[in-house]
Amino acid sequence: MTTTNRLSWKDVRDEIHDAILSGRYGPGDRLPRDADIAEEMKCARSTVQRAMQDLSDSGLVERRRKGGTRVRAHPVTRATLDIPITRREVEQKGGRYGHQLIRRTQMDAPRSVMATFELTEPRPMLRVEALHLSDGRPYIFEDRWISLDTVPEMIDLDLTTQSANEWLVLNKPYNRCDLRFYAISADAQLAEVLDTAPGAALFVIERTTWTDSAPITTVKAITAPGYQLLTRS
Repeated sequence: MTTTNRLSWKDVRDEIHDAILSGRYGPGDRLPRDADIAEEMKCARSTVQRAMQDLSDSGLVERRRKGGTRVRAHPVTRATLDIPITRREVEQKGGRYGHQLIRRTQMDAPRSVMATFELTEPRPMLRVEALHLSDGRPYIFEDRWISLDTVPEMIDLDLTTQSANEWLVLNKPYNRCDLRFYAISADAQLAEVLDTAPGAALFVIERTTWTDSAPITTVKAITAPGYQLLTRS
């Protein structure tokens, strides 16, 4: 493992991940103690612990109290998805990004949103409907609810100049995310917004995030026909 100053937990995770994939540590092998790795890589022990937890969550290593950390004998491969900034996603594909705020409405959450957020009492929410564009064409339509208890700053933000997606990714970290994928058929309204035929198959990415038990946002990102999702682990 290489030595680098001010390593983040992701740097440490990637170093250990590479050591496992290269065969330095094989299935069933015990990894060095967290304290030894921290000393070798000149970082905090808490940084190593965070890196190890992520490797454990991804199914590559197994951690046991007083038993240390071992490479799993039969690693479980899991794909991981970071919440993307749609502007960057479009630009990385070579497209010209655009954004249209369709509607923003402040109201108490309806029952369906309360259930998604695991709430029992109505809370003030901001509903934001917006369209992301690629080269002037519909790319993703977002129907988003934002908790104003958790994110009161959203009340005063100009969502015509920066999308709610981008602001939240950059400014509101989360520690829990529920993610669902499914398909729907375009009704007349969605067909018009996404410039497609009624009845067309549409891919939906539904995300809900919390910080501890406080809900942040829940969004249905409905993609235009032809959208492709790629994840790397």
